[in-house]
Amino acid sequence: MSAGTRVCATADLAPDQAMKIVIGGVAIALVKDSSGAIHALGDVCTHGDISLSEGFVEDDALECWAHGSKFSLTTGMPMNLPAYEPVPVYTVTILDDDVYVDPTNII
Repeated sequence: MSAGTRVCATADLAPDQAMKIVIGGVAIALVKDSSGAIHALGDVCTHGDISLSEGFVEDDALECWAHGSKFSLTTGMPMNLPAYEPVPVYTVTILDDDVYVDPTNII
């Protein structure tokens, strides 16, 4: 089983910030939370066509900058309105301080 596509080194990610990556046409928001865990979520807010990687990381959520919907980093579920549909969450693998994401493996 493949670990996915190498997207960056762990050191390339700042805590509590999101980075947009694109793998095979799939836009993904890559986030390192305050505890150092790395998450990969669909980058498009389900409320509107807004890039979530341009939003804010707070606690265990990624917030859309346009309308304030927050999405759980672990489940992709919206935590408040106006969004009510989840974003996909993808498998992240760390190997030798490199980050791999598999856009075909939705958690």
